[in-house]
Amino acid sequence: MAIDLFSIGNFTIHGYGLMIGLGFLLAILSAGRRAKLYGLSDDHVVNVAIWVLVIGFLGGKLLFIIIEFKQFLQNPLGVLGSEGFVVYGGIITGIFTIIVYCKIKKLDVLSYFDILVPSVSINQALGRVGCFLAGCCYGRPTDSPLGVIFPEGSLAPSGVKVLPTQLFSAAGNMLIAVVLILYARKSKWKGSVVSLWLILYSIGRFIIEIFRNDDRGSVGVLSTSQFISIFALIGGILLMFITKRLNLPADKPYHQTTIQNQEV
Repeated sequence: MAIDLFSIGNFTIHGYGLMIGLGFLLAILSAGRRAKLYGLSDDHVVNVAIWVLVIGFLGGKLLFIIIEFKQFLQNPLGVLGSEGFVVYGGIITGIFTIIVYCKIKKLDVLSYFDILVPSVSINQALGRVGCFLAGCCYGRPTDSPLGVIFPEGSLAPSGVKVLPTQLFSAAGNMLIAVVLILYARKSKWKGSVVSLWLILYSIGRFIIEIFRNDDRGSVGVLSTSQFISIFALIGGILLMFITKRLNLPADKPYHQTTIQNQEV
């Protein structure tokens, strides 16, 4: 855990910000490479990724404000200036950003979704490592050997052994990215990769929320993210059926397409 990694003069490199930046960079590089492999435009991937970063950040902050609305009314600048951010807010606004961008540029929405979502998981994985360095999104107190103790100054309670749910999330998101990349090579229909992402992420997020212990809002007995996860799971399942019904052939890597054409 390291809130501040190092300083150069008055400029300080924060662990959380560095991991967010690295995650975004790796996401763009991986998405651009896969776009070329699948015969899509890497320029459009970079452009839409920048828009998703900006609007997704605003969406994540907006949902945080909604969840912490009472606190926002009491201290607006404090809430706006905090590191508070709800991932689902970023995901929801990010999805709409991709749809709008593709519609404006007359691009195949499902094709670009299928290319982008594995990189979204990579970005989320690095972002959760950043959460671990900052101490946010921490887990329940535990006596387990897996538990960690955060130092003074972190967002997690210091001196208390808690579950490193940030690292569990990071590992889960990276695993999802690998599964999606492998699945994309064998998928039959456009949109099936983004459908699988919604299903896997929503299930993983619902489970990890059980072990978290930070204040993150609630809807009845469920955390806000668990509540949203239910709808994300339903949406992923419905989209999987819809893409199968549409029966639009999935984009294939260039070398696979070449082999198939040679076989024909």
